[in-house]
Amino acid sequence: MYSAVLVLACLLSAACCQSTGFDSREATIDSVHHSLFSGLHSCRNVVSSFVSRIEATNSQINAIITLNPAALSTADDLDDLLSAGNATGALFCIPVLLKDNYDTFDMPTTGASLALAGSQPSVDGPAVAALRRAGAVILGKANLHELALEGLSVSSLGGQTVNPYDSTRTPGGSSGGSGAAVAASFAVWATGTDTVNSLRSPASANSLFSIRPTRGLISRAGVIPISYTQDTIGPIARTVKDVAIALTVMASVGFDPTDNATALVPASSVGIDYAASLTTSTLAGKRLGVLNGFYNRTAGNETTPVNAAMDALLSRLRTAGAILVPINETIYNATAIAAALDTQRFEYRELMDAYLSSPALGGAHPATLTDLYATNSTGANGSFLVIPAEYEYVTTALSSSTANTTYASVQQGIRNLTLALQATFTRNQLDAIVYPEQKNLVVKLGARSQSGRNGILAALTGFPVVTVPAGFSEASEEAPVGVPIGMEILGRPWGERELLSMAYQVERLTRVRRAPALAREFVEARAYEEVPIITPNRGNTPAAYPVGTLG
Repeated sequence: MYSAVLVLACLLSAACCQSTGFDSREATIDSVHHSLFSGLHSCRNVVSSFVSRIEATNSQINAIITLNPAALSTADDLDDLLSAGNATGALFCIPVLLKDNYDTFDMPTTGASLALAGSQPSVDGPAVAALRRAGAVILGKANLHELALEGLSVSSLGGQTVNPYDSTRTPGGSSGGSGAAVAASFAVWATGTDTVNSLRSPASANSLFSIRPTRGLISRAGVIPISYTQDTIGPIARTVKDVAIALTVMASVGFDPTDNATALVPASSVGIDYAASLTTSTLAGKRLGVLNGFYNRTAGNETTPVNAAMDALLSRLRTAGAILVPINETIYNATAIAAALDTQRFEYRELMDAYLSSPALGGAHPATLTDLYATNSTGANGSFLVIPAEYEYVTTALSSSTANTTYASVQQGIRNLTLALQATFTRNQLDAIVYPEQKNLVVKLGARSQSGRNGILAALTGFPVVTVPAGFSEASEEAPVGVPIGMEILGRPWGERELLSMAYQVERLTRVRRAPALAREFVEARAYEEVPIITPNRGNTPAAYPVGTLG
């Protein structure tokens, strides 16, 4: 932490809070803090620069649902603390965007659904409260795939978010608004949720880093739920260090009786500073299992770039001293695993009913999941929550529950899969397992589903995963720097520190990430008296999902 003496010294310097606007392009936690604590910029300068970038370029990607009207006043309060020498917190004045399924007392939490447009929590979720305690400026809410139920990032409230690297493609999902926003430098980092792929898919599709932590490390209370078994939450950022700092803050909630999975955290994982040990690792001698069943080796325009990027990256890792161990066990088939063991259809209704009936949830909103769909299927503007065939599990969820006899066999299957994965680690003496996050490039706008994703293994077993940029497809007219491709690094439960250290070494070795073209332009920060209103472009929705449908 910067000392009060240094802060006061910089505030008295002639350079303090220069009129030149803060450059929000590719900003990190360290670069923001350098500008603040060296006296170059005020917190208001920093926050205004991100607001200006959103106002100038959000129309190109449609990533933001709402901006926090209190963001500038929060920045002013932090400037007062800075002036008094009381600047504390790992996220002091760091602009953060929340996926709009995180509860906030000062903004609606909509799940990007028109049905929840008026839903207003009275308290922050525990993870959000931890961010505020650490000094973060909650800049606003990002679009997501409606209710986080798919990976295309299209919704009845927010419309379609567009990939900033290729305007003909989706940004992944369901946390696609978060991923696109961070890639476009709308915030230093953003939160996401992950039930099957949703922290890792947008990281992969936007050349970013993310972590899906071990289930229980971060309380999931105060987040619109889908599956008790599979839901996790975490950060998406442009660097491993920012992911590590964000994870440290989010995990500081500790045990939370409203999410009893947090009781599973071992004492050795309590209070860890995940950024502190990033530089102490090496790739030399690391045994990395290569999950060959998670590749599609059929040549094609959508698959060949992924295979080429992964092969090139693995070659670099081998040269750096990593030992690559092929894993060819047939049990590792992502499509078959998802079809047999996905728990959403059993757990969704019960969890949503509990969330919607919470006394802490005010404003206009349906009381149950059944009401949510029934109300909106007869809305004044027509059916805007139509469930496509791919959402059969939602239809099933309206009548299924954890009381179904099938649910017990699914949970037994998950236990067997978890034991098999642990055995694979032990038998091969692995430090981690690697594979492409998606077998093919992120899909085009208008696709019915986000095909080829491999997230289900970690989602069911609860093992932690870090996603790192692996490469790009060839540049094209639609994708001037290429379409991003990501790799997952899966480790043992509670192995986040080791995983992040490995990811940090991969980041330093490869330096794959590069910004999209739209994020390279400097946007001059405007002076604001209040935060401008951002209106989501609900018309920005491909023909396959007419405005007013559940993507």
